[in-house]
Amino acid sequence: MKIVVIGVGNILFMDEGAGVYASKMLTENYTFEPEIKIIDGGTPGFKLMDYFQDCDKVIILDTLSIKDRPGSVYDLPAEALIGLGNYRQTAHEVEVVRMLEICSILDKTAAVNILGIIPEDIRKVRINLSRTLKKNIPMLVDKSILRLQDAGITVRPKPVQQNIDEIIAVYNQPVCPPAQ
Repeated sequence: MKIVVIGVGNILFMDEGAGVYASKMLTENYTFEPEIKIIDGGTPGFKLMDYFQDCDKVIILDTLSIKDRPGSVYDLPAEALIGLGNYRQTAHEVEVVRMLEICSILDKTAAVNILGIIPEDIRKVRINLSRTLKKNIPMLVDKSILRLQDAGITVRPKPVQQNIDEIIAVYNQPVCPPAQ
């Protein structure tokens, strides 16, 4: 069974990067048997559609623009988002929903689950998460682990674990060292 976990979101807008950070936490803190792919999908575009057709199972980690308490975690089948016009509030949400809608009419498509967390702040331009999401992102990671285990994947923690602040710090590193 080919399984891929795709973390989507824009890390430049605070909580909107939650899916990317959650996928990085999975990569850095766990091993998987049999091996799976974990992708930093960023703000996806249609380049991710191949995964919807080539894999048996796709797990999308993302924020959800649903009116609920920030930090709440949802586990939704793809069908729950198809045709939901009110859901589309950010550019990457539009792309994810459009990909799901297109894939729903294709002959072969993966079983897709969206594991989403309700953001608190997606407007502030800053590479970080709100306190609420920092506290609740482990629930999103745990839910993805449960989904993987349901699919027959053995998930083992690595001996050294990185916390969310360490994960975020990786994205705050300068691309080029300052000139001397």
